[in-house]
Amino acid sequence: MQTDARTVVTEYITRLAAGERDTAIALFAEDATWTYPGSLELSRTWRGKQEIFGDFLGRVGTLFAPDGLPTLTLTRVLADGSQAVAEWTAVGKAANGAAYENHCLGVFTVENGLITAVREYLDTHHVAQTLLA
Repeated sequence: MQTDARTVVTEYITRLAAGERDTAIALFAEDATWTYPGSLELSRTWRGKQEIFGDFLGRVGTLFAPDGLPTLTLTRVLADGSQAVAEWTAVGKAANGAAYENHCLGVFTVENGLITAVREYLDTHHVAQTLLA
């Protein structure tokens, strides 16, 4: 199994996009962090797999319509050593019916084949206007 940053991050987003949540989660270290930007109620550094996938990303999922969960499309991954930068789009339908399309970028740190940190960048104003409206 390849453990370089580019391969691990590509695998994570690809698995998540395919609905293979458990396989995607397995690519994270137990004590990983995910930093979400801005001043939204979701904005902070989430610590550990439970917070990231249960409290944070799990909660984000509830902001979408049952038939509107976002489709993720990976557009680019650049890597240097233990760091990889991934760009993807997320397109879906909010629980309130609003159309959601966001272009996201994550700076990932990978150590020993596992993701240990993510810093995400996206249009938080769009999140506020669609998902949190």
